[in-house]
Amino acid sequence: MIQDKLKNYNLILASGSPRRQQFFKDLGLKFEIRLKPVKEEFPNRLTHFEISDYLAQLKSLPFKDELNDKDILVTSDTIVWHNNEALGKPINHDDAFNMLSSMSDATHDVITSICFTTKTSQKTVYAVTKVTFKALTEDEINYYINNFKPFDKAGAYGIQEWIGQIGITNIEGSYSNVVGLPTHLLYKTLNSMVL
Repeated sequence: MIQDKLKNYNLILASGSPRRQQFFKDLGLKFEIRLKPVKEEFPNRLTHFEISDYLAQLKSLPFKDELNDKDILVTSDTIVWHNNEALGKPINHDDAFNMLSSMSDATHDVITSICFTTKTSQKTVYAVTKVTFKALTEDEINYYINNFKPFDKAGAYGIQEWIGQIGITNIEGSYSNVVGLPTHLLYKTLNSMVL
């Protein structure tokens, strides 16, 4: 199993997300958490998965001079792509309300990119999941924002929370991707790196 293959490596997760950290634990991975602040900005020319790829790679840059031979650094980024626009984390209640209203009665893409960085190489993979919301009422949107405060989540929602349970009518692709990490891709790519 992958745990045995990784025993001679040092897996580093550069994410403060409790959801990503839990996925690593659920997969039985031994890892350490290292956090370095990064300004999450991207060039306007980028679209769709290019944005999350760019940001996942950007998050690896502060670590590039401190990786050892057996280190594998994992950085990732999730965006919501809707109406040809990237929806990041909302800055306030109104921003979250506008995001959720725009996705009401519509389908959007959730894209997560994972960047694997070693001392000598870098590989980036991504997953896309299509998520459809029912027509959400203003009361439902306000209730969710007021009670769950989704200001740390791309697109202003967590699929595992109340709004996902009452509002999502269809999902095509990886569920864990929408939570914040496509675990099947994490597992597959790590396996390929430690043959």
